Order: sequence, then structure tokens, then C-alpha cells
Amino acid sequence: MKHTTWSSGLSVSADGTGVVAHAGSIAVRLLADRTGLTKELGKATRRRSFVPVHDRGQVLVDVAVMLADGGEAIGDINVLRHQGQVLGPVASAPTVWRALDELTPAALKRIEVARARVRRHVWAQLPTLPASEVADTDLGGVVVLDVDATLVTAHSEKSQAAPTFKGGFGYHPLAVWCDNTQEMLAVLMRAGNAGSNTVTDHIEVLTRAIAQVPGAHRKHLLIRADGAGSSHGLLDWLTAQGAKRGRTVEYSVGYATNAKVRDAIAKVPKKVWTPATNADGEVREGGDVAEITNLLDLTGWPAGMRLIVRRERPHPGAQLSLFEEADGWRYQVVATNTAVGQLAFLEARHRAHARVEDRIRNAKDSGLGRFPSRDFAINTAWAQLVAISADLIAWLRLLALTPQLAKCEPKALRYRLLHVPAKLTTGGRRRRLRIPSNWPWAAAIASVFAKVAAIPAPG
Repeated sequence: MKHTTWSSGLSVSADGTGVVAHAGSIAVRLLADRTGLTKELGKATRRRSFVPVHDRGQVLVDVAVMLADGGEAIGDINVLRHQGQVLGPVASAPTVWRALDELTPAALKRIEVARARVRRHVWAQLPTLPASEVADTDLGGVVVLDVDATLVTAHSEKSQAAPTFKGGFGYHPLAVWCDNTQEMLAVLMRAGNAGSNTVTDHIEVLTRAIAQVPGAHRKHLLIRADGAGSSHGLLDWLTAQGAKRGRTVEYSVGYATNAKVRDAIAKVPKKVWTPATNADGEVREGGDVAEITNLLDLTGWPAGMRLIVRRERPHPGAQLSLFEEADGWRYQVVATNTAVGQLAFLEARHRAHARVEDRIRNAKDSGLGRFPSRDFAINTAWAQLVAISADLIAWLRLLALTPQLAKCEPKALRYRLLHVPAKLTTGGRRRRLRIPSNWPWAAAIASVFAKVAAIPAPG
């Protein structure tokens, strides 16, 4: 009996025409055009007496689209060049290198201004700003900014790459994400030996991030950070920002469990502890919270600062301090200036800061995990494009994706949408991009393109 397999009669040749790979990424590029980002970046990078063959705003957008599409190196721009029959001329890798090399610190500042202008237009298209996913829907009117740093390994000698506190070698960028929208508002490139709690770096990146928030939404901000944000200088600065007329700035940062804190915890009566809650407001089994503000001398810290402690039974194998081993509880302390609200809610609100780890992971999967150049200035420009790429994916999610696709992280979004193939046909002086009808998400992808095309142009 002759056996046959699925590969019987299958042959492969490199002579196909009219086929577009990664067709879904075209929606991201179209989004940049419809929101005005391409035009604004072109203005920001324009130079006198220099007219490039490839508009620099378009080049930067194409690199950002490439990063959103999963590209890891500048040479991956060739994937978009393959789509020239749809996108038109796309810059070559050498042109991309030149474009990044042209981005001086002054040009990067103009790009940030352009991003803020486009963001104002994008947010204006939203019926309401999405609420941060915390344990209380009353936070719908609060813009939540999460600041955190991450280590990026450099596998070769690069300018300002340095040994890290974890024994590696590379960079230590610091970034701020908007928890409401998942946008990457600002990123600060730093050497690998940069401190985790450097006050000046936190103030710089937060200043730039707040400037990205449209003015109408700056009235109530919540800044969240881990223990690296628990410094006198940063909390004093945040307190001063909240003192500005017409603005409320709250903070929620990790606080070190030192000897004085442990002494205060030991003084908390058993009846004072109340059950902790999860992000959905449900009781967190095995967890309790209490306030220890009045049990400590907080002289020198900003007025109105409160300390909230959470205790819970540790999971098997957890590393505990001697103090924690004595009573079998694991403790974490949060410093906040929020004057009202249940302790359980305030503590759960801070714990939601952990979502920034997902943002970092996605950013590393979209360019932040690998810097292309030995030159620090070019890598700084690359980090800015990573932020723009994250914004484009966030805007696509907010303005065009179906609920099913909106839940996808970048990797899944590429698998389902960005990397879908399509056939390009022409007729009647028009081009049609045909998504395979048997693709599981074909109807959703067509809907995405239609929604992007319907975005009103900036006034």
C-alpha cells in the first residue's frame, strides 16, 4: 500500500507576485499617518537647506512600525521595503542609520513636543480616558504613571555600557508608562551602573512624562514606583508638583522595611489588622493591612505622608528576614500622600504597579532589549523610537482593535494581526489588499483597517 502525506506533490519556488507578507503592520503605519504623527515627526526633524530623499519623519515612523512588528535590528527594515508596492519607497538600512545619527538632543526634544501634540489629538478621540485597573472604579478620572528601571544586557562593547548591580553588563534605562492607556510616555537612557534610586533621573523622566499628558488630564495624577522611588528628594519634588494651582499629584511608592519600621510593626495590636484585598476588591486570603504612620517619627519626610504595611503568609521557599522568620509573616510597606480611602484599597492600588513589569517585558520584545549601535547617542534615539512604537500599539488598541485583539500582548498581536499575509490586486485605478478569508481573525483585521482609516485628521 502506498502511503501519502500532506507534503506529497508540494514544491516551493521563489517567483510569487502580488503577495504581501506582514500585511497587518500596514495598519500601524496608516495609524501614524492618520493621527498626524508622521507629519509632526517630519516637522520636528526638518533641517534648513537639507531636503532628504526620504522624509525623516517617515523614516522614524517606519522604524517604529518595524519595532512593533517584531524587528530587532536596523536591517529588519527590509521587511517593510518588501511592502513597497503598498507603502511606496521605504528607506534602506544605511539611510536609517544616518537618520538616527542626525537626532541630536535638540531634535529629540522637538520629537517629544511632537509626540505630546499628537497624543493630545489621540486622547481627544476617546469617549473617556480608560480607568486604571485598580480596586476602585472611582479612579477613572486619575491618570496613573508608573516609573521603573530595567537592565538591558549589552553583548559587546558599547558606549556608556557598564557593569550592573546584578553582575551583568549593559544599560539601565528608566521609563514611565501611563497605566490607563499603556503608552510609554518617556524613557531615559542610562549607563549600566546608574543608581536605581537616583533622584535627578527620576525627576527628569517624570517631568518629561507629565509633559506628555494632555493639559486637560493633568489635574489629577498618581505616581507609582517601587522602593527606588522612596527618597526624600523625589517625594519632596512630587509634593511640590501637587502644590501647583489646579493640580493634584498623589504618590504611592515602596518604603524600606528598616529597624524602625520593624519596631513599629511589632507595636501594631492584633485587632488593628484588617483584611487585604485583590485588585478586583475581593478579600485577599492570608493578607492583612494596617497603618503605622503614627508609630514612627517621620520628621524630614513630606507633610501628609502615610505608611501602610501589608503582611501575608509567605509562599514556600520565600526568602525572609530574621524579623519575618520570627512571626512567620512577610511584610511590605507603602508610602503615600493619599489622605482618604480604605487601607486595603490604597495598598491594592500600589500593588497594581507590578503591571509595569509586563510593560517592560513588552518593550524589551519591541526593541528595548537590544540596542543596535556602539554609539550612545544612536542608542538613545533608538530608545525614543521604542517609545513611539509602544504608543502606536497602544493607540491601535484604543482606537481600532476589537475587544478580542485588544487583549493581546505584542507577541500575540503579531501572530494574529501584524504578520497576516495578504494578496494585493489592482483594478479600476485602485489597489485592494485581500486578507485570506479563512484566516481566523480576517473580519477583525478588516475592521481594524476601516477604523484606522476613519480617524479624523488633526485640525
